[in-house]
Amino acid sequence: MAPDDGTPHDEVDRIVAAWQRERPDLDVRPLEVLSRVSRLARHLDLARRGAFERHDLETWEFDVLSALRRAGAPYRLSPGALLTLTLVTSGTMTNRIDRLADKGLVERQPSPDDRRGVLVQLTPSGLARVDAAFADLLDTERTLLGDLAEPDRTQLAALLREALLPFDSPHAP
Repeated sequence: MAPDDGTPHDEVDRIVAAWQRERPDLDVRPLEVLSRVSRLARHLDLARRGAFERHDLETWEFDVLSALRRAGAPYRLSPGALLTLTLVTSGTMTNRIDRLADKGLVERQPSPDDRRGVLVQLTPSGLARVDAAFADLLDTERTLLGDLAEPDRTQLAALLREALLPFDSPHAP
């Protein structure tokens, strides 16, 4: 742990200091970044779940509905496109579409380009639900960022983008 210079210390500082004490032969500096990212991800996940629950949605439901919403009017995509955007298997997507259709949030429509194909489209109820949940999510995430100044948010976003690029490339493992 850094000397007491008046800088606040968090749980990660305590973990790093303990590892440095116990394993001085190892460079534990990656923990300073990635343990914080991991801990922040847990807090973010809980906050997001809360935002979605306030709109009677589960996280996976929001993922599918928001993929359709981002597609733009008329808010429809093929099940294959939804697979790509949500990173689930076709069996999982079929189940999710069924469940969202049962709730009246999406509907299946015949594809105008392929007689055998189907498109999944937001219903007016689904559009209203995803829009309200998204607005709530943004308020929740602003609260999570707290007093982090805008230049710091911009810098953090750029650094996280740089760290994630290798995973988002077409050749990622």
